[in-house]
Order: sequence, then structure tokens, then C-alpha cells
Amino acid sequence: MMPLEKTPVTIITGFLGAGKTTLIRHLLQNPGGRRLAVLVNEFGDVGVDGDLIRACANADCPEANILELTNGCICCTVADEFIPAIERLMALDPRPDNIVIETSGLALPKPLLKAFDWPELRSRISIDGVVAVADAEAVAAGIFAPDPAHPGTEADHETPLSEVFEDQIACADLVLLSKADLAGPEGLEAARKIIAAEAPRALPMLPLSDGVIDARVVLGIGAAVEDGIDARPSHHDGEADHDHDDFDTVVIDLPEVDDPQALAAKVADLAAAQRILRVKGHVAVSGKPMRLLVQAVGARVRHQFDRPWGAQPRQGRLVVIAEKGDLDADAVKAALI
Repeated sequence: MMPLEKTPVTIITGFLGAGKTTLIRHLLQNPGGRRLAVLVNEFGDVGVDGDLIRACANADCPEANILELTNGCICCTVADEFIPAIERLMALDPRPDNIVIETSGLALPKPLLKAFDWPELRSRISIDGVVAVADAEAVAAGIFAPDPAHPGTEADHETPLSEVFEDQIACADLVLLSKADLAGPEGLEAARKIIAAEAPRALPMLPLSDGVIDARVVLGIGAAVEDGIDARPSHHDGEADHDHDDFDTVVIDLPEVDDPQALAAKVADLAAAQRILRVKGHVAVSGKPMRLLVQAVGARVRHQFDRPWGAQPRQGRLVVIAEKGDLDADAVKAALI
């Protein structure tokens, strides 16, 4: 017989590189006694975040409990991909105590919330809460502000970045100010003020460094979001559908590199030259059996060896994401190879 109680779902949203995957990895390692399942959505067709999360699989969240949907937006493929994926997680035995969904960094949360109104899901699942991870340093620096060349707050003055950011904040029950150690006290305070000014209602905001937070803060909010979706405004309310035409992505295949630092410098230079938003992927380093994980937000680049290549081909691949018109695929390839 189908259990009568609904399974809580926690939606983790936030812009590219804000720290969503780092947060989820911490939750998997510190679930507070809950058995978890995770659904990861990637904007590009190379799954990096899902791979990082699977590396944290354990008894509370075995690998079978981690699903990944790539190359698209889960709320654009509700019937074909999203609902079947959720049903697979609901059919697990034992059933998960909580399902965590990591949205693409470019996702608008509102359409995903509406997807849970489908009869196949509403009777079995409750949206426990929407957690927005906001890069405090980037927010304080005005990265997500409206175009200063067009003062005002009207929708046509918003940049694609500010629209996505504001939609994510408008749907949130909790905001985690990530990279608090980089932002510092003044950056955190500035980020709080900016977010409070954009939020349609008062929101709790907590600092976050390296994804470390008590699972009880993130899981078990009990918001039952599906009962009040209309109270969470979006720039795209009233539209029949939505797309991500404001952003472009390209995947670059890389040969083995000799010097990870030199590659990191190329990525940083590329971000400055082409206004790149996000770079992530794995690279093979000559003489090293481990994969090099490369992650960049703008010109801020981090790299580390994460795990052996094993039987996987030693093929380096980087996903590069930028706003429409800022991405020249040939120039990106030339800059990185």
C-alpha cells in the first residue's frame, strides 16, 4: 500500500557557482539521521555536479538514490523527464525521508514549483522549502544588479543575471549567504541589505562557508510551498513557458595539460576577455592518475584532484557558460588549448 504521509522535497536554488553542490555534499555527509535522495539538474550536457555528489554516496544516500538530468531544465521537460525521475526516487525501497533537488544555476524556480501541482505528484509530495544559495561576495559586488545604464526597477531594465537572481530570491524560504569567509563582515552586511531590498517578504539569511550547516536548518522547514505558490512572484509570471535564450554554453574538449596553474591562468584570462560566467569540468594532467576538477566563477578559479580516472577515458572537458552574445566558441577554444 502507498504510504499516506507525503515525502518532503527541498529545492536548492542559486546562481551558477554559488555553492549549491558543496551544500548538498555536506548534507549527504551529515544528514541528521535522514535517508536522502537527490535529483541534480545541469544546464550543459556534461554532468559535473552529479559526479561530485555521487562521490559522497553512503548508507544514508546510496548511489541509486542520486539521479542526474543534463542538458536542459527539468521544469521544461516535466512529463518526459522530471516526473519519471521523481517517481523513480519515490519507488526506492526503503523510501527516502527527504528528496533534495539541485536546480541548474540558470533555472527559474517558479516553473519547477508549479510542476509539483501535477496530480501525479501533489498527492504524494510536499515542497518542504526552497533554499536559495547566494554568493555573498558577488551580490555585494553588484554582479546581479540591474543595468546601471538604465536606472530604475522596471523589468525592461533588468539584466538576465538580475532577473534570475531576483526570481530565485522571490521563491525562497531561506537564503544562505555562501562564501561568507571571502565576503567578510562588510560584504555579508551589504549582501543582506541588497537581498532584503529585493525580497518580496522578510527572509531569514544565514552565512555559509564551504557548505557547512546543520541539516536541521535546511531540511524540515515545513513550508508546504505548493499551497502558496502565487505568493512567490516571478519576472515571468503569466508566460506560457520560459527558456534560457539569454545564456549560451559550449563544451571544450581538452588534451592533457602539463601545468594546472597555467590552465587556471588561462581560464581567468578568458573570463576577463569574454565575460564568462562559469567554467567547470575535468582535465587530465600528464603523469597524474587523478582527474583535475576545475571550477571557476568569473575570474575566480579553483582546481583540485578529485578521484582517479580509472577505466574512464582520460578526456578533459570543460563546460563554459556566458550570457548570449558574450560567448565566442572559437575564441574560447583558442584561449584554452
